[in-house]
Amino acid sequence: MVAVPASVPALRGDVAAFARAVGVGEPLLSSVKLAVSEAVTNAVLHAYVGLRPGPVHVAAWLDGGCLLIEVSDDGGGMTPRLDSPGLGVGLPFIADTADVLDISRSPHGGAQLRMTFELHSPVQHCA
Repeated sequence: MVAVPASVPALRGDVAAFARAVGVGEPLLSSVKLAVSEAVTNAVLHAYVGLRPGPVHVAAWLDGGCLLIEVSDDGGGMTPRLDSPGLGVGLPFIADTADVLDISRSPHGGAQLRMTFELHSPVQHCA
């Protein structure tokens, strides 16, 4: 999907549908949706500054007792911006919401955020 504002609710909805289908309920589902919104919004606002918007990739899967969500782009990577249109609270919010947040360079040179949410199943544990 292209990193434009309309992609935020569409991708959030796709991840929410997957999470519901695998048994994620409230209040975790709301946290997942907010974290995905923040991560995709970061790609929309920051990945392609001065360029035509490019792709934002979102994937979600289960691994043991965890829901993993990866949001990545093909943009310029994560660099500080003095002219940032955001409030600067997106990444701290995601880090506070997810059990684990890993930030790295995407395979295509942009940013990659991997969020891990523990499902707290009594039988399964995160891998």
